[in-house]
Amino acid sequence: MPISPNQGSTGGGQSVVITGSNLGGATAVRFGSKLAAITANTPTSVTVTDPAGSGVVQVTVTTPGGTSNPLNFYYVGAPFKAALSDTSGPLAGGNVITITGSGLSTATAVHFGANSATPTVVSDGAITVVVPAGAAVGSVGVSVTTLGGTNNGFSYTYVDVPTVASFTPGSGPASGGTAVTITGTSLSSTQSVTFGGQAAPFVVISDTTISAVAPPTLDGAPGPADITVTNAAGSATAATPYEYLAGPGI
Repeated sequence: MPISPNQGSTGGGQSVVITGSNLGGATAVRFGSKLAAITANTPTSVTVTDPAGSGVVQVTVTTPGGTSNPLNFYYVGAPFKAALSDTSGPLAGGNVITITGSGLSTATAVHFGANSATPTVVSDGAITVVVPAGAAVGSVGVSVTTLGGTNNGFSYTYVDVPTVASFTPGSGPASGGTAVTITGTSLSSTQSVTFGGQAAPFVVISDTTISAVAPPTLDGAPGPADITVTNAAGSATAATPYEYLAGPGI
């Protein structure tokens, strides 16, 4: 006497089909001590709406001929999300993130705002998912749906690839220390700024402006250095390089 599905949310309310023989005229279906609502019945099947419950319970069908052998039904609690491996990414999606927590082994969908993706279950404590494309730049809620229900509580931010339009001043000493204002677009999510590959400290002023401090050159020598701005969606390099200048000598 199979039961399908054999697991479900602790809140109950899902349709469960029990198949077997001599099931016609079923008068009761019990999930443990609780009665389930019978919605359809034939000689070979009984369809019910399962009651709320927890843990593992035995399901039996009672007909005028008696009570069947029991089958196990497993109640699954709502999932718990502990962390997202990345909380931002490109508007085009396509990047893979890991969601950790518990109760994730029956995950069927991960929703990013109005869009959803099918996850890969790694274990009860972890799933991976390819982030779907976003509708617009900005934050969306992230929820995980399992047989136990849906869990919300995290957000994910879609970002555009940055652009660098200009910077000022255009030069400074090879010893570094010059404050450089960089303008462009999608700069509020900047993760790093480099001058010739050297990391520079920076402060985000707005989505179109950041302020960085030029680091010293590796060898202390003057010369050009590309300014590159990077965020979760990608990188952008200024069209013209920053010029490190030689110091005076007498």
